[in-house]
Amino acid sequence: MTTTLTFPVLLRLIDERSSAFRAVVASAPSLDVQVPTCPEWTLFDLAQHIGEGRRAWAATVAAGPAPAKSAAEGAPAAPREREAVPTWLAESTGQLLDALREAGPDRGCWTWWGASQSPQTCGAVARHQLQQLAVHTYDAQVTVGAPEPLPDEVALDGVEEFLSTCVATTSAWPHKPTAFDFHATEGHSWRLTVDGDGARSTRISAPGTTPVAAADEGPNAAGVSVRGTASELVLFVYDRIPADSLQIEGDAGLFDLLRTWDPEE
Repeated sequence: MTTTLTFPVLLRLIDERSSAFRAVVASAPSLDVQVPTCPEWTLFDLAQHIGEGRRAWAATVAAGPAPAKSAAEGAPAAPREREAVPTWLAESTGQLLDALREAGPDRGCWTWWGASQSPQTCGAVARHQLQQLAVHTYDAQVTVGAPEPLPDEVALDGVEEFLSTCVATTSAWPHKPTAFDFHATEGHSWRLTVDGDGARSTRISAPGTTPVAAADEGPNAAGVSVRGTASELVLFVYDRIPADSLQIEGDAGLFDLLRTWDPEE
């Protein structure tokens, strides 16, 4: 499934979310505060994850289809001084962006999502990296008491990116076949169908418009549907906000089954 965002836009948004993350780190009174949405981490741990992770993906992109060697070898460790962390983070994001620009969107790249609907390309890596940075920027904002919604263009691509990359699989769904509908108040909708063939995501027409789904996957076929802003939907699927933050119709317990499902690769 292809993104609605062009490769240059993805790179621009990665840079913007990285800048927003660094701004939070720079404003924090301490890096030792706990991150409420990642309770096992402090803000320093989150910043370290962001920096080291972007360096690792930069090395992976540069390696092409072959798995990359560890980017940690010879790389500078995350500084403990709060004043130095933003510079280190900017260098980490810069390495990722440089690697992506050099490779281009269509070059093959090792990824962990081989069984999903997302291609194993540098463009798909950029798309996922944007969502990782966006959600973790929200985590950092929550930590300092200043959470903000994800930017619209990031969030609208984020719902589909999550479903096609993190959920889609060819492993059989072990329960009764069903479907999950996700409706963004901005006018976009997606369906995740789960059955013996696995899980797959499709775009569907928003409620009140002419259905584009097949007859057996019509607008009333979903076992559960969730409605909210695109930002709320992304934060919900990443377990950042509770279900009662959105409008849910149907069997809400299906989300528990989906979250505890561990498909075999």
